[in-house]
Amino acid sequence: MLAGLAAASAGAALLLSGKAAARGKSAPADALLGRRTAAGRGYRPSYLKGRVVLVSGAGGSIGSELCRQIARAVPSRLVLLDFCENGVYELQQELGSLSQGLPVSVEIGSVQDPARLREIFSRYRPQVVFHAAAHKHVPLMEHCPGEAVKNNIFGTEEIARASLRWGTRRFVLISTDKAVNPSSVMGATKRFCEMLLQSMQRQGKTSFSAVRFGNVLGSNGSVVPLFLRQIERGGPVTVTDRRMIRYFMTIPEAVELVLRAGAMESGPGIYLLDMGRPVRILDLAERLIRLTGHLPYREIPIVETGLRPGEKLYEELLLGNGPLRATADRKILIERQNPVSDREIEHSLHLLRRAVETDSSGEIRRALMQAVPEYRPLGNPRKKDRSD
Repeated sequence: MLAGLAAASAGAALLLSGKAAARGKSAPADALLGRRTAAGRGYRPSYLKGRVVLVSGAGGSIGSELCRQIARAVPSRLVLLDFCENGVYELQQELGSLSQGLPVSVEIGSVQDPARLREIFSRYRPQVVFHAAAHKHVPLMEHCPGEAVKNNIFGTEEIARASLRWGTRRFVLISTDKAVNPSSVMGATKRFCEMLLQSMQRQGKTSFSAVRFGNVLGSNGSVVPLFLRQIERGGPVTVTDRRMIRYFMTIPEAVELVLRAGAMESGPGIYLLDMGRPVRILDLAERLIRLTGHLPYREIPIVETGLRPGEKLYEELLLGNGPLRATADRKILIERQNPVSDREIEHSLHLLRRAVETDSSGEIRRALMQAVPEYRPLGNPRKKDRSD
């Protein structure tokens, strides 16, 4: 079973790079998305050259690609921070072979641990921080809302405060379209992180910004590896609803735009990535089945399973309530919002800490609704909560 999972993940990576061949046919991401992808342009962000750059969540899908592209910019040092050792160990080996001479430091630790962060920041004094560490799986975070709050909100607070304390120049949060009018715990925690950073902008010289984008093909927990495993078993391929649509990019595309947004001179704010036209998940499943050399429905069945807790049929296209402004890059917009007061942020953090201490999922959701007024949970994912 483990071998099958590994094979499917490897297949997803090959598929999205356009190197996979199924029955003699290549299957690039362009064919899945129905558009020409824009990765591989070799962007080298000059603002990272000669700088110490720290990436949290460096072993994950987005974090590891951030590190690969940052390495091309020749920073003075690249610090890989992650709580899990396996991913960053493999990334360290990869970077060592691709970027000879680049000092790469691996630090194992949690962004929730202020003492560990103090040790890391005092040692390296990072000038640029990309904060990619987060719990991102929507249904799992509906089941474990306390962990979402602790890792996503409290972890972001700790690493942002460390950045302020140790003089980081730029801090970029990896956010999500699920933060727009969130219906899930995960989306609500990421929205609060955006609000938190806007508040912290006034507290020092660090420039805080957030970059929102939608789904990335082939990332950990995404639909493509799942569909590939299901196809490998002969089906069925499961979609939650035939009407569901999502915005997709490849991992290299999304990361390059994150790096471009980090270079913007437009100042702090929430940067929104143009992700093209939405893709119907059913269409994605059908294309993937065909690209692997099978016929949808005849050879590989597709079945609907129903929406999972916290899921919307349609994600809103990266548009909140604030005015949007163009930037120098046509693929990037910036949303200006009136920052929440420090007093309101501190009050919300206090409510969230108290709620987490109760170990009550109901209390945690109620605290999130107070902290993020636009958060509206969809129904009740469980009739009886295990912790209420």
